[in-house]
Amino acid sequence: MITTLLSIIFVYVFIVLGYMSKRIFKEDMNTKTLTLMSVYFLQPFVTIWGFSTAKLHAEHIYVPLLYLAIILALLIPTIVIAKVLFSDPKERAIFSIAGFVGNTGNIGIPLGIALFGEQSVIYTTLINIANVFVVYIIGVYIYSRGSFSIKESLVNIIKIPIIPASVVAILINIYDIPQSTRIQEFFKMGAYAGIVLQLFLLGTFLQGIHIKELHPKLMLGTLSQKFIIIPLATALILSFTNLSLFVQGIIFMEMMAPLAIANINLASLYDCKPKDVTSLILFSTIIFIPILFLLSYLLDFYYKTNI
Repeated sequence: MITTLLSIIFVYVFIVLGYMSKRIFKEDMNTKTLTLMSVYFLQPFVTIWGFSTAKLHAEHIYVPLLYLAIILALLIPTIVIAKVLFSDPKERAIFSIAGFVGNTGNIGIPLGIALFGEQSVIYTTLINIANVFVVYIIGVYIYSRGSFSIKESLVNIIKIPIIPASVVAILINIYDIPQSTRIQEFFKMGAYAGIVLQLFLLGTFLQGIHIKELHPKLMLGTLSQKFIIIPLATALILSFTNLSLFVQGIIFMEMMAPLAIANINLASLYDCKPKDVTSLILFSTIIFIPILFLLSYLLDFYYKTNI
């Protein structure tokens, strides 16, 4: 577990670099430019490379579909609750979607290996793929609605290149279209550049955060949803399935992953309080660290007593 935490800490060194760059260069470090570069040019590489890491099989498809079903089942009542709790449409949008856009890639995949072994990769990869569609269809629409009309929000979904890139990647995977080593390295290089830029971008937003300016209701509501309501609901839904304890544990872990940096991309792109979203990501990551130890202990105890 210590090795896993160290790996995550080393990855997030790039956040510190982003923070330092914004602090030193101030307005010369344009966050909007970084966001556009990430969303429109590098994130498609992350998606295509992600699809190439595991071969899709029919028996695996049920897991990401269940993941999506859990999110959709919880999303609808969350949107209703958001309308009651928040009058500001931007805060309403953040509360409605941020908790469901978890870091299933940068944290979820390596964490799955640490907790469940390499046999978890096929499941964590597929869940991350499902999360891409959550982020860039549902996420784009809801974040857009904080500033745009329904029609404009739907158009924004079409504009995002990651969706057609995902469709192409799925077809390549299903039909097992061969890729040379050079092409694979090309996509991998672009994917790592996209991941690094995501982390760097988070750091630039963190630089401007002032604790006194944070919105307590939004913070408490979103984090409670992420670490209390979603896990409890997920455990309840999983209890009605026939999935093995191994697969249930993977899904539960992924639903617990802290907020994804992709939230910043969308919040910044559609002017939906990116500073507040950055704060939520920061605090969700901090809260997740002790939860990680507890989760590791519970999983170890559960498997020893049930397997």
